[in-house]
Amino acid sequence: MVESTSQPAHRIVIVGGGAGGLPLATALGDKLGDRNKGRADITLVDRFETHLWKPLLHEVAAGRMDADAHDVDYLVLGYWHHFRFRQGAVVALDRARRKLTLGPVNDDEGKLMLPERVLPYDTLVLCIGSTTNDFGIPGVAENAISLDTAIDADRFHRRLLAACVRADDEAAQGKLAHVDIVIIGAGATGVELAAEIRQTTRAHVGYGLEKLDPSKDIRLTLLEAAPRILPLLGERIAKAATELLASLDVSVRAAERVTAVDARGVHTANGGFLPADLVVWAAGIQAPAVLASLDGLEVNRLHQLVVTENLQTTRDPDIFAFGDCAACPWPGAGKEGRMVPPRAQAAHQQASLLRRSMLARLGGKALPAFRFRDFGSLVSLGELSAIGNLMGRLIGGNMFIQGLIARWMYASLYKLHQLSIYGYVRVAFDTVGRFLRRRMEPRVKLH
Repeated sequence: MVESTSQPAHRIVIVGGGAGGLPLATALGDKLGDRNKGRADITLVDRFETHLWKPLLHEVAAGRMDADAHDVDYLVLGYWHHFRFRQGAVVALDRARRKLTLGPVNDDEGKLMLPERVLPYDTLVLCIGSTTNDFGIPGVAENAISLDTAIDADRFHRRLLAACVRADDEAAQGKLAHVDIVIIGAGATGVELAAEIRQTTRAHVGYGLEKLDPSKDIRLTLLEAAPRILPLLGERIAKAATELLASLDVSVRAAERVTAVDARGVHTANGGFLPADLVVWAAGIQAPAVLASLDGLEVNRLHQLVVTENLQTTRDPDIFAFGDCAACPWPGAGKEGRMVPPRAQAAHQQASLLRRSMLARLGGKALPAFRFRDFGSLVSLGELSAIGNLMGRLIGGNMFIQGLIARWMYASLYKLHQLSIYGYVRVAFDTVGRFLRRRMEPRVKLH
């Protein structure tokens, strides 16, 4: 009998099925993961069973989007694109043996569904995103909701709807009723959430909450510690967004630092107090703390893995990291030591580079270096408006955009993400199907 001389497939394990990890697994699965080709064995790991694009979470929280109608099963995508899916959170790493340990998974009733498991790898790619950074401020963890996951967003939506129903019932009895909502952090997430809440609560009036005046009885306050909102974006964008929020009856309070959050509301550094029925914390991010315990890999103060220009971790060339969980240098950004910003467009660009990197790695070739190209930023201000800037060679620099056209461009970003994981045919059918279903569904989620 003649023994087979074929080499085993190179094992690529990708941890994190978000805006970068899922498109990377899809691309590598299509290119390398077909069992008949045998060039690589692609495995995607995520602690959840389904994927929902994270920039949509503010729409889920406000009730304009049903997460169950927009998420997709990783197992289905794996079947379509020739990669394996394994559910679980990373709990340990053995770099010498190239083994990754996944923690146990419980079902909705708390019963053990999957035990602790060990995954071997030849190349490991970590892209597990970011979590909220509360900076150790007292009461934030206990009394505020952060929009880190679809579960968080749905929990906030249910609390928002319940608060509005209670207030409407009190108003019907002739009592003074209102709902106070405080959003801490006026970056893109906070601004987008405030605008969405205002517009969806206005829609509630048409579905039975007739005693509430959304503009007066649902009081929205947006707090920001920096001198202005959207501190990472340009002055013109911040000014226009402030004016639009004012037209939506959102109270914007900049240069207002939060010192504590309790069951009654929010305390600020100037001695102020804002009563709140609901508090959202959107003031900062950091990488998951587990990264600091992964067998000596280098991390910064935000727990981000420090990587080189080709996205390899500094202490192990077999481990790559990208997206929000990686501190990647940005040469040519105009400031020494500046890092690539934690944006979905950066993760998408890095995923495209790593697709080429994995092909080069399998072929024994040099790895390409990552060069971030900033194409601008867009901030949604509800269903019919957005604001932002576009950058690039095609427009000759930096162009400010606002209104319905900007909103269409914002919506197109989601379509581009869908294209990267579904393909043109499925996205076309999905778009037509959603357009037709909109005529049969309420404008907002009512449960």
